[in-house]
Amino acid sequence: MTIANLYSGPIIDSHLHLFDPRRPQGIPWPEPDNRLYAAHLPADYWALAAGHNVIGAVAVEASPWRDDNRWLLETLRSDPRMLGFIGNLDPLHADFATDLEALEHEPLFLGLRYGNLWDRDLLIDQARPGFIDGLRRLAECGRSLDSANPDPQLIKGLLQVSDALPELRIIVDHLPNASVPAGEEAAYHTDLLRLAERPNVFAKLAEIPQFGPQGLIVDSAFYNDRLAVLWEAFGEDRCFFGSDWPNSDHLADFATTLGLVKACTADKTPQVQAKFFRHNAIRIYSPTLLHGEP
Repeated sequence: MTIANLYSGPIIDSHLHLFDPRRPQGIPWPEPDNRLYAAHLPADYWALAAGHNVIGAVAVEASPWRDDNRWLLETLRSDPRMLGFIGNLDPLHADFATDLEALEHEPLFLGLRYGNLWDRDLLIDQARPGFIDGLRRLAECGRSLDSANPDPQLIKGLLQVSDALPELRIIVDHLPNASVPAGEEAAYHTDLLRLAERPNVFAKLAEIPQFGPQGLIVDSAFYNDRLAVLWEAFGEDRCFFGSDWPNSDHLADFATTLGLVKACTADKTPQVQAKFFRHNAIRIYSPTLLHGEP
């Protein structure tokens, strides 16, 4: 693969996390023994990303605390390159409707995240009274549902949510790094293909880099088969880029992560690469909610 094939146009990063452990109340994640336990704010991100032609970014809440949705919103307001955020509200919480109503008129609020984190289980939780009604309200106000940390149970849960609410935009995060136990691969693949048939379901291809016995695997050919399945299933209009910064720093720095993702998409046409790195994120998260494409 030659350098000429690598994408060099503008980028929208659809998945990064912001937090600040210096706040009086602290943060629930990362923990103090985690190497990421330090302030990660918009200025820190742009110091790394702006030089790589990243022109806009979407933050994903990394805390289950209700008040942190407001903290993240106010943090984003300081930088117009921050296009919006995915919040973390629980449809089973008694104050969900009130919290959603408070956010639905905020242009920076793009949706909610629910999945395998904070002791949640989408497949089980959606059967509890009020959960589907909460997601229906989310769809009615034009916002999306992001999932978290996919495995076979989560994919089954997303299938059922999509059956109940076909109008809800669903974004499956981190699919390249899905956790699939041995013996469950065939069933997982079948469910994933069924999910990909739904036109309102999208694949955010964050967490592509992986470690091997010799460290970070930098040969893009290693990733071809897994990514080819996702590209074929979801198509060029429903796959888009997210860096997962700074969580990605556990594997590689921002430049290395972005470079590897570019290498993995270098076999695509320039038009398809531009969709993946820029245009799809705007369309999927809805241009009426973003400030407008940079």
